[in-house]
Formats: sequence, C-alpha cells, structure tokens
Amino acid sequence: MNDPRFVIGAALPSDKLEENLEWLLAGQRDLEIQDPVRPEVLDGDWRATAKRIRQMLTGYTGRIGVHGPFDGLQLASFDPKVRAVTAERLLQGLEFAAEINATHMVIHSPWLTLGHHFVPTSPYYGVETTIRRAHDTLAAVVSRAENLKCTLVIENIFDLHTEPWIALVRSFNSTFVRASIDIGHAYCMHRIGGASADAFVREAGPYLYHVHVQDTDGLSDRHWAPGDGEVNFFALFEALENLEQMPRMLLELHDYSRIRHGAEYLSNLGLVR
Repeated sequence: MNDPRFVIGAALPSDKLEENLEWLLAGQRDLEIQDPVRPEVLDGDWRATAKRIRQMLTGYTGRIGVHGPFDGLQLASFDPKVRAVTAERLLQGLEFAAEINATHMVIHSPWLTLGHHFVPTSPYYGVETTIRRAHDTLAAVVSRAENLKCTLVIENIFDLHTEPWIALVRSFNSTFVRASIDIGHAYCMHRIGGASADAFVREAGPYLYHVHVQDTDGLSDRHWAPGDGEVNFFALFEALENLEQMPRMLLELHDYSRIRHGAEYLSNLGLVR
C-alpha cells in the first residue's frame, strides 16, 4: 500500500502519555487511556486524574477512548451480585470516559470457555444463556453509553470462534455497541484451533470499531511490539483493507517505550501511517 488508510495510535495509562504526546499530537493519532482498569483510580480522585489528562491533551483533536475495568469482573457471571458489581464498575468507567470526552470504552468478552473447539458455538453449552446474562449486566451500561454517545466495544479474549462474539455485539441492536479485536488474543487462540485475527476482521465487518495491535509468539498474551512475534500482519491488513470504515487502531504494548518502534515497523511495511 503506497498510501495506507490506517493511522496507528496507542493505548496507554496517563502516566505514560507525556513521553508519547508529541508523536500522538503530530498525527492526531487515536488514543486510549487505560487508567479506568485500575480500581484504585476509580475509587480515588479520578476527576483530578481526568482533569490532568485534559490539560495534557490541549490541542488534541483525534479520537479518544478508555479501557474499561475488567480484572475479576464477568459480564455473564452465574451470580447476579457479581453481575451487579461488574455493571457498577463499568458505569464508573463511563463516567471517567465522559470527563475526558472519550467516545469509546473497551469491555471484555464474556466467553471464558474451556473444552473442545466446537463448545463455544453449541447452543447446548449455553451461548444463549451467556448472551442473556451479559444483557442483564449491561442494560444500564448500554443505556448510559448511548446517552453519553460513547461506544462500548466488546473485545475478544478467550474466544475460539467468531460467531458467539459477533452475535453478542449484534444482539444489542445499538449503534453504541460494536466489536473490538485484540490481534494477539486472536493469534493465541488460533494456535489451539481458533479463528485467525483476519477471520475475526472479516466476520465483524461493519461492526468492527476498534483494534488492539500487538504481537506475540502465541504462547502467552505477550503484548510485544509488532515485528517481535509471529503475527501475520499482511493477512490482517488485507482483511482490514476491505472494510468501508476505518476502525480505531491502537498499539497496546506492555513495554510502552516500544510504541514508536512498533509503529515504525508497520509503517516500513507500508501498512500504516
């Protein structure tokens, strides 16, 4: 691609924002603030944190989002009290998002299935039950997101198959619930018989709103910089090129000092700007 459609941005906590700010502002790149994943942030003076972020982003006109809380939370828990706590935390994440004028929030897929590859797509093993419980958890969250005009993006986690994940997204019948793909998650599950990352892209089609870009060897959720692992980025971007609307593209790396390296690697391949 001589003129790539895709402008790569970054997902990071606010304490790593300053060191990447010049690069983000120069390209008005997509940005995702990850502070709301931390309970101490949500239970602390998060409005002061949000104010600092707004001040740092003076002059920023790009697309901004947040990563919602997830650790220990389950969208489709059997226990209604767990579902209630999950909803409460996600609502807190949305309030943080509103304070920084964010227009997306990442939430995690409820599929944590262990077993044979066919299990997640079999009605006998509870796909409908999972979707019903997720709706119970997210009823107030989706309503609040719609009021704030902040799109909830459901990210693949342990999803072996594309069908239940995209069925959940569609089931809300809301323009403010869309799909998110984590490339590394897809690759890890592909190694044990799941769908490839480009298959997730093709299945999501117009529902795809957001992509976490990382690399991995498939043995763990590495969140390495592109080029450091085994992901086939050419296949991925070939699928992305067929989309009518460009999703938000965010490098999500464990080593934040490698963000520029990862971006340059993909740029040198002619895949992003």
